[in-house]
Amino acid sequence: MTAQTVPTATDVLRVAEPRRRAGRRSPAARIVFGVPYWVLTTALAIIFLYPLIWTAVSSVGPRPGTSQVDGWGFGNYVALANYQAGIWVYLGNSAFVALLTVLLTLVVSTFGGYAFARFSFPGKNLLFLTVLAILMVPYATLLIPLYVILNMVGLSNSLVGVAIVLTMFQLPFSMFMMRISFESIPRELDEAAMVDGATTFGALRRVLIPAVKPGLITVGMFAFLAAWNDFMAPLILITDTNRMTLPLAVANLRVQVQGVIDYGATEAGVVVLALPCILLFLILQRHYVRGFMSGAFKG
Repeated sequence: MTAQTVPTATDVLRVAEPRRRAGRRSPAARIVFGVPYWVLTTALAIIFLYPLIWTAVSSVGPRPGTSQVDGWGFGNYVALANYQAGIWVYLGNSAFVALLTVLLTLVVSTFGGYAFARFSFPGKNLLFLTVLAILMVPYATLLIPLYVILNMVGLSNSLVGVAIVLTMFQLPFSMFMMRISFESIPRELDEAAMVDGATTFGALRRVLIPAVKPGLITVGMFAFLAAWNDFMAPLILITDTNRMTLPLAVANLRVQVQGVIDYGATEAGVVVLALPCILLFLILQRHYVRGFMSGAFKG
């Protein structure tokens, strides 16, 4: 029998080096192949950013029939601030609904996702599919029945009731995200924590929740953006003008006396609505991307 020679590290490097050099692109090739990418991404950025930039500029620019007729200034924002109960009331209502929705969504989806990822019980997959099936139900068709239910429990015309309704519609996606986030964490972490004397809840609180932080941030961002910008639920469930959220107030601001639309104040309201969302995304975008990638590779 002929003895087989084992290739050394030098032999492997000698074979791999020409392939690595062949895979390199010259500076000219990188420019040629990179131009379509930069053109495409720049065009997409312009398409998505142009309406917002145009609205921001128009909200401070002069326009006949608005509160900023001459010169550049913040007259439209002053008109928005003085509309009915005041902009701060509507901002506070929107912030309350959004933050309460985030809190309820995070708590329920964290425990639910942990249970679906770590425990085995009869009907688990069927129950999970039932939760996901809520996504297939048209959003608007459930608002009237939910209004009746909230009225029966004393939560009609209530910001808490709006937050509960928005939480219900956020739970399918949030439960799915938290399940794949927990499944991406090795079970050895749970076992090691329990060997050290931690309970199931203790392992969840001290070990697993810090490990799924990107998933929590992603779920929280989605819940905040959905609750902050939602229009249909407050429109159906809120009847008191002092309890309106900001999107509903901006929509009502469009219709003024004799049908005249105050476009300047409306554009100012759009800017106020968009600004917190943009800042939140810029601050948390790194965790947002990691949260989406958490289920792609399981440890």
